[in-house]
Amino acid sequence: MKLFAVAALGLLPALASAHCVAQRVRVNGADKGQLVGIRTPNSNNPIQNVNDGNFACNSGFKTPVSTTIIDVNAGDKVGVMWGHVIGGAQFAGDKDNPIAASHKGPAIFYMAKVDNAASASGQGLKWFKVFEDGLDGSGKWGVDRMISAGGWVDMTMPSCVAPGQYLLRAEIIALHSASKPSQAQFYIGCAQINVKGSGTSTGSQTVSFPGAYSANDPGILVSIYNQQGQPTGNGQPYKIPGPAVLKC
Repeated sequence: MKLFAVAALGLLPALASAHCVAQRVRVNGADKGQLVGIRTPNSNNPIQNVNDGNFACNSGFKTPVSTTIIDVNAGDKVGVMWGHVIGGAQFAGDKDNPIAASHKGPAIFYMAKVDNAASASGQGLKWFKVFEDGLDGSGKWGVDRMISAGGWVDMTMPSCVAPGQYLLRAEIIALHSASKPSQAQFYIGCAQINVKGSGTSTGSQTVSFPGAYSANDPGILVSIYNQQGQPTGNGQPYKIPGPAVLKC
């Protein structure tokens, strides 16, 4: 019995990990369903190496990978939902769903034009940023607002985005341990969308993943704590990594 108890205790860190995973898409508030139109990884573990070859859309997807491509009109509100594990809460009363409150950081969306969103690889694409939510003047983070919204992060599809199929890259960066090199945590998922409208832009400032971020970027290697140890910023404005958000 004692050996069993020791073994069980050894499992607690894994069971209690405060990680998260992207798993649902909604358009104008209409939830498209669990794992529909989104590439959801099997694991809720983060990527911590910004040069990881899977930094675009993550890896080890939940199979079968959805082939659904979700229609989004220019001006629509499109969102991705994060949860502690696939399905949301890991157990009743899970305080780390959608993610632990300690995991402060920004929420970001990128897009990349593709021929077929259901089959395109995330690698080798030209990504442009369409949304970011970092640290506001009250000391609240994008992750705080994601938690308050039940795991959802929503953005408005810019009116100038050209019609066609895209991968929509949702990203959460947890910065609670980011004062040490390679300790920022990147949570990533890619939704498969088809944009309808009359825009012409596929991004004026495009980047590659990996390649867009450096491990030493000021928004990645950073302490988010003030002198009182509160995660409200260290007295400097927080600089979200990556290019500027597309403006129409």
